[in-house]
Amino acid sequence: MKVYGLMTCDTCTKARKALPNNDFVDIRKDGLPHGLLERALTRFGDALVNRRSTTWRGLSEAERARQPAALLSEHPALMKRPLIEDDHGDLHLGWGVEVRKKLLG
Repeated sequence: MKVYGLMTCDTCTKARKALPNNDFVDIRKDGLPHGLLERALTRFGDALVNRRSTTWRGLSEAERARQPAALLSEHPALMKRPLIEDDHGDLHLGWGVEVRKKLLG
């Protein structure tokens, strides 16, 4: 299982602690693989962009109007976190009740 997020994100830390044997990828440092970004955008659409983040609030109106793929490629911290790819290749976004049920049983 791979957990994509930020090392400093509290929600990502909770998910990493709860999911044994996960591979963590810090998207600020390592980026998000292009193929995975496309899959995540297909699955979650605009919900992949965290519009409540500090990064979002710092963007100009022109930047906010850009396509999510371009925004997330340039500003990986804009991604809602964590993005989790389970052992079957299925993607899960966030660490809410539904995601925890699916991944922890």
